[in-house]
Amino acid sequence: MASANRQKIWLLVPPWVILGAVAVLVPLFAFFTWENVNRHMEMSTRLLLEKGEALIRSFEAGARAGEGMAWGSFQLQKLLIETAQQPGVDYLVITDAEGRIVADSDPGMVGDAYGTDLDLAVLSRQGAAQGRIVAGAEGPDTFEVFRRFSPREEPYGGFNGQTRGASYVIFVGLDMAPVQAAHEQDRRNTIITASVLLLISVAGIVSLLLAMGYRSARASLSRVKALSDSLVEHMPVGIVAVDPEERVMVFNDTAEALFGRTSEAVIGKPSSDILPPACLEMLRGPGQERPMIEKEFDCAIGQGRMVPLEVIAAVLRDDAGGVIGRIALFRDLSELQHLRKEVERSQRLAAVGSLAAGVAHEIRNPLSSLKGFATYFRQRYGGVPEDVKVADIMIQEVDRLNRVITELMEFSRPMELKRKATDLAGLARHALATIEGQARERGIAVQSHLPPGLPGASIDPDRMTQVFLNLFLNALAAMDRGGVLTVGIARQDDATLRASVADTGTGIRKDDLGRVFDPYFTTKPSGTGLGLAIVHRIVEAHGGEIRLESEPGKGTIFTILLPVRD
Repeated sequence: MASANRQKIWLLVPPWVILGAVAVLVPLFAFFTWENVNRHMEMSTRLLLEKGEALIRSFEAGARAGEGMAWGSFQLQKLLIETAQQPGVDYLVITDAEGRIVADSDPGMVGDAYGTDLDLAVLSRQGAAQGRIVAGAEGPDTFEVFRRFSPREEPYGGFNGQTRGASYVIFVGLDMAPVQAAHEQDRRNTIITASVLLLISVAGIVSLLLAMGYRSARASLSRVKALSDSLVEHMPVGIVAVDPEERVMVFNDTAEALFGRTSEAVIGKPSSDILPPACLEMLRGPGQERPMIEKEFDCAIGQGRMVPLEVIAAVLRDDAGGVIGRIALFRDLSELQHLRKEVERSQRLAAVGSLAAGVAHEIRNPLSSLKGFATYFRQRYGGVPEDVKVADIMIQEVDRLNRVITELMEFSRPMELKRKATDLAGLARHALATIEGQARERGIAVQSHLPPGLPGASIDPDRMTQVFLNLFLNALAAMDRGGVLTVGIARQDDATLRASVADTGTGIRKDDLGRVFDPYFTTKPSGTGLGLAIVHRIVEAHGGEIRLESEPGKGTIFTILLPVRD
């Protein structure tokens, strides 16, 4: 595993970075190495030049001493041979300005030409020593130092019969074998040192890049881990993961809300102590043949609470295929089922509305004729009280049917809103003032919580007044023997207002709660069943939501949520 991680870190280092670093360092180290070798060579050459010049001066001093003793050419030749026998000296040669050897550490060379490749005439007049490297024929090279040979006063007759006042050049050949050996050793040492330094530098750069890659990889892994942990914790799906011993490893926020347990209390605990039997069976379901299973069912959670769940369970495996645990995704389908019912209800209402529009149109015209005939017969037979009573009943029923047709047409007609910024609390006060007389007649107390300063809502005032009146009248009808009508408006959040209408009436049976907003459903003998259906349509048209809570014998609460802005 560690090797794999190192390989991944290596992959994070771009190859061109290392190649670029090496390309920069190699010329630098080569340059400094070459400069170091040349500096050593220059120092060695300077030392040889100083050594050769010291030998020349020594020989000149011996020649001057011989003058005082009236030495001849033979004694000087002998002194030359003895001087050349010193360690590190290859030869001593003295030539005249024309390059003819007048004295040599090898007497057999006297009379031959030497140094003709140099300007001996100029050298014989210059006192500064010069040097050059003479390549050896088979052995090591020789460092040759040469300059004007100037004893203070030449012996009588000069060298080999040379006349007095002649100019000479002296050559000293120094053995370069020790210098070249030392130079070669220095070069090897320098190259080795430079190579080691280069390797250390490259290793340092690679180490730095690896450290940077490791830090970057660690930061990336930390970000990925934080992101994945955040995603897992806040996913809208409950996630429960267990190890091979079925101990809980992961328990996210949605799972906490679903099962009513905190992650701190369940991590590391056996899943059999946490999950309901049906969910535990799903978690254990996947195997070799079915690595993943999916199922929808109602699960008993907590104190007998049935929750519709969609569960997907799978086996967790590592790269080698070994089982490292199991995971289950729990999705609460309560909201989805509610939305499905809403869609079905909307489809049903659309069909009913379309049918109602056609029926209302066909019925309204005959009703006008029936009311006209009833009015005619009441006037014609006004002297017969029974006929007048029958005619009045007919007119009343026609008017009632006409009201039903009007509501039906209103329900089936597309909702058109005339929105404007409106004080919702002011509308509620106006609607309460309309029904206050009816409430007093029935012995119903009215309580209102309508604070000032609430934000205005973008609504149709007439439609929303119709909503309040329908809810208030329904509440009064549910409290025949008196009670309390409570109306409140408050701010749900920055974007939503909440209006509530509560009564202490008979309440609604549990079986009827899902049908309250359906058209033509009513529990009142004289009701049409369209009032709450129209309320529902108006609230939905405003982009709001209406909720219902009721318990038989205790009362009913309608809650309306409206957006502050359109």
